Amino acid sequence: MESLESVVSRALAEFVSTQDAAELERVKAQYLGKQGRLTELLKGLGQLAPEARREAGARINEAKDRIEAALAARRGEIANAALEARLAEEAIDVTLPGRGRGRGSIHPIIRTWQRIEEIFGSIGFDVADGPEIETDWHNFTALNQPEDHPARSMHDTFYVEGHDSTGKPLLLRTHTSPMQVRYARMHKPPIKVIAPGRTYRVDSDATHSPMFHQVEGLWIDEDISFADLKGVYTDFLRRFFETDDLQVRFRPSFFPFTEPSAEIDMMFASGPLKGRWLEISGSGEVHPQVVRNYGLDPERYIGFAFGSGLERLTMLRYGIGDLRLFYDGDLRFLRQFA
Repeated sequence: MESLESVVSRALAEFVSTQDAAELERVKAQYLGKQGRLTELLKGLGQLAPEARREAGARINEAKDRIEAALAARRGEIANAALEARLAEEAIDVTLPGRGRGRGSIHPIIRTWQRIEEIFGSIGFDVADGPEIETDWHNFTALNQPEDHPARSMHDTFYVEGHDSTGKPLLLRTHTSPMQVRYARMHKPPIKVIAPGRTYRVDSDATHSPMFHQVEGLWIDEDISFADLKGVYTDFLRRFFETDDLQVRFRPSFFPFTEPSAEIDMMFASGPLKGRWLEISGSGEVHPQVVRNYGLDPERYIGFAFGSGLERLTMLRYGIGDLRLFYDGDLRFLRQFA
């Protein structure tokens, strides 16, 4: 059997030659583990006479202490070496000139969002916010789009896990129009509000994104006419683009939640888009059934609503040709707005 002194010498030599903390623990197990050499020697003490057992046990414990002390010392050496290597790798040359921190900026879409809130806030509109995960009733039915209504096919929808109280699946809202219903059911007329926010549809190309932004506008009172809609939105466009030199037209259209309905187009009198009619928003007088779903009497209350895409407004304001640039995170693009 290998002598006790030989076991200690071999252990100390292996500790010194080990350069890795994990390998050191493996070597330790060969001597101090359950199947280690010292453990085997301790198991053999039972075969000795009492006097010899005490003497041998003392020598083995002394050897164990020496091995453990050497192990602790080697652990410290390996840890210190690793720290020094890391410090050398991450060393900072304090003689080099300092590097300034990069300046962030407001994203162009958020710039548009803030500008819209400022413009409509100046004429008395509140700002509403609501859930991005909606119920079928708020997103469709309350807006005069019952099940199997053809208008629903225009919305390629993201459904999510979970159901509403009627058992219908929840969905990511496809427009901010549900806030019409939510806000109107919580406030008494006059109701004058915009609802900007994120919306979601299964669509992606140079002019569409699966996630995009809309602003919904709603004004309900006893005598709000289509003329008010034309005046408010025309004034908004001129203030948003900072020019009176543009034309606005309201083109007949169809939306299930308004009657009559109109697409809003605009045309610049100068610049690269001069002379082109550009579709900018959908709008109309709120449908009587939707007014009923607000909990109001459509014989007494009337008003208008509109919905505009923030990306489209931003692209026109800054001359951006591809919507995907907003979401690529390319600093060369974003620095232009710093």
